[in-house]
Amino acid sequence: MSDFTASAKAMENQKRGNDKNQASKGEKAQPSASLNMTELRELAELVNEHGFSDFEFENENIRVRLSKAAAAPAQYIQPVPSATPVSQATAPPQTAAESAASAIKAEDESLFKITSPIVGTFYSSPSPDKDPYVKEGTNVTPETIVCIVEAMKLMNEIQAETTGEIVKIYVENGQPVEYGQALFGIRK
Repeated sequence: MSDFTASAKAMENQKRGNDKNQASKGEKAQPSASLNMTELRELAELVNEHGFSDFEFENENIRVRLSKAAAAPAQYIQPVPSATPVSQATAPPQTAAESAASAIKAEDESLFKITSPIVGTFYSSPSPDKDPYVKEGTNVTPETIVCIVEAMKLMNEIQAETTGEIVKIYVENGQPVEYGQALFGIRK
């Protein structure tokens, strides 16, 4: 905007200089003329080119303020269909990724979840140099210890509570867990 301000001041000073020259020659000094439509259009084009949203010019004879409001994007409002159920024929087709995600979600919902009974830190093995209690594919019984959740320096052994196969481990070793957070998914 400073380029336009400088240009506008230069034009104003030039007009004043012409007025003084005319007055010094004995002619009667006349106020400078206002902008004509061509000059106004050129000014608007310059403002638009440089991306300004507001521009203002003022001298003793004229004040020009150009402002462009951002146009609201056109919105298409889709009519609401009647309350009939959407059939499989009218439902949009699912992509392969969406189909796989829904299959995994359906399988995940059918699993028995072993959840954390307390807030703490999940450990998959009794010590860092030992093998994990269970891995994916391990068969468990209700008495099988599946992990440890440490809370306030107490090591709490978590049992499977059901018979089945571990198919999903939801947390990683050393990760903090919340009360009720799923730790394992078991297919019965």
